[in-house]
Amino acid sequence: MTIKPDSRHLYLQVIDHLKRDIEAGVYKEKEKLPSEFELSKQLGVSRATLREALRILEEENVIIRRHGVGTFVNAKPLFTSGIEQLTSVTDMIVQAGMKPGTIFLSSSTELPSEEEQRRLGCSSDEELFVVERVRTANGEPVVYCLDKIPFKYYPEDHQYKEESLFSLFDRSSNRKISYAVAHIEPFGYHEKVSPILECDPETALLALKQLHYDEQDKAVLYSVNYFKADKFRFHVLRKRL
Repeated sequence: MTIKPDSRHLYLQVIDHLKRDIEAGVYKEKEKLPSEFELSKQLGVSRATLREALRILEEENVIIRRHGVGTFVNAKPLFTSGIEQLTSVTDMIVQAGMKPGTIFLSSSTELPSEEEQRRLGCSSDEELFVVERVRTANGEPVVYCLDKIPFKYYPEDHQYKEESLFSLFDRSSNRKISYAVAHIEPFGYHEKVSPILECDPETALLALKQLHYDEQDKAVLYSVNYFKADKFRFHVLRKRL
């Protein structure tokens, strides 16, 4: 397993070597890697070189290091999507070749906060319809969804327990969702959401907060979706102007 020298920096060779071992199944998902001492000895490199390689692999989410416990191989994401594409959770799961499902948690109406009045352009006495669900892929919980819709926009013929809200608006409402403004926030362990998604204590979450607009530029839906970070990966296409 010793690294064979080439013209590149040694830590880059270590990175490629470890990635190949992970791809080949030498080290499996969520498996603990050998200690730094053992691994540096196996590869024939200094611990300083190995640590630099592990630092970069951690930045790339290939591995995760737990203080006082060890270094582990991260699970590969099952779902990838361009954040510039407005795609429903249902479509993301279908595109990954898996069966989408829904665990209905609750629905209610509530009066909007001042921030929600500003965000959704509604008055203080206009109720919001609030839906709390978990989306599943092949029966496994992968996304916690909290959706808020001005009650005046909510389709009367609603089947929120089973279908995508995008599809629901398309099918039952004259207000088709056209675009959204999104913000992504990383979370560690979330006291409420992590247990619902059956997360390990070290599994991070990505919160995607989106304000959705219809074709007349009216805000019709505010959603907060918590994605299991070991299952989802988002990317952005950036073009030079």
